Amino acid sequence: MFKGKVYQFSLGIPGIAGIGVVLLCLFFWMFLLGIWAGQTIILPLSPMGGQSLSNDSGNGEKGAVNNPVRIIQPSGAKQPVSESDNR
Repeated sequence: MFKGKVYQFSLGIPGIAGIGVVLLCLFFWMFLLGIWAGQTIILPLSPMGGQSLSNDSGNGEKGAVNNPVRIIQPSGAKQPVSESDNR
């Protein structure tokens, strides 16, 4: 029926344990990459290129940085939606 070479692949307990350790390390590495990527998406670097917020240029103004990034804050409390607004 089938004429050709037959290949056989077998693993013992140490081989299976080795594959398990490699997979565990791979999954941990992907977890760390996911944490890092999530943090950079949620909190990206500032347009200053990740510089610190201190101004050490020697002009005497510590902490004064011309940063164009603004923090968006909600304005006031939430208002309930009336049924007339749903139409």
